[in-house]
Amino acid sequence: MRKFSEFRIGDAFYSTCSISEKELEEYLDFSRIRNAFLESRQKGEQQIVSGRAILARMEGEFTRLSQIYGNHIIFVGTDGDPEWKNRNTRFLQLLHTDEVLKLKFTISQIDDIDDEFGKIAVDFEGTNQDGETIVVSKRNIYRIKKEPPR
Repeated sequence: MRKFSEFRIGDAFYSTCSISEKELEEYLDFSRIRNAFLESRQKGEQQIVSGRAILARMEGEFTRLSQIYGNHIIFVGTDGDPEWKNRNTRFLQLLHTDEVLKLKFTISQIDDIDDEFGKIAVDFEGTNQDGETIVVSKRNIYRIKKEPPR
């Protein structure tokens, strides 16, 4: 686990995951999302994964990284990236259930809040098994305790 003082802009961390049909159904049930497009598929076809489910999994994978887990850290929001016309997230390709999602997390900003807490901005990028970019999400902001619990 890294402390706040050990993070540097440009640090990158990696993970790989997939979202099963069962996991997607649980997410859609929990979130109460209703979308006829997501519900209309032919029997035996892989289901399209909703963008919010992809982002939720990405955040979950970020918090499970060995460099992150153990810190007191909480997601506090997103800011548009001024170098990207103030956009935050774009989905560039579809992701289907059980497809591999390769994740890259890059520290893009580090700020002090006060003596106890700091703030880090993290850029997320997800690609499929063919290297095609599925999602880009910039400036996901986390408040992090400077000294993690012992």
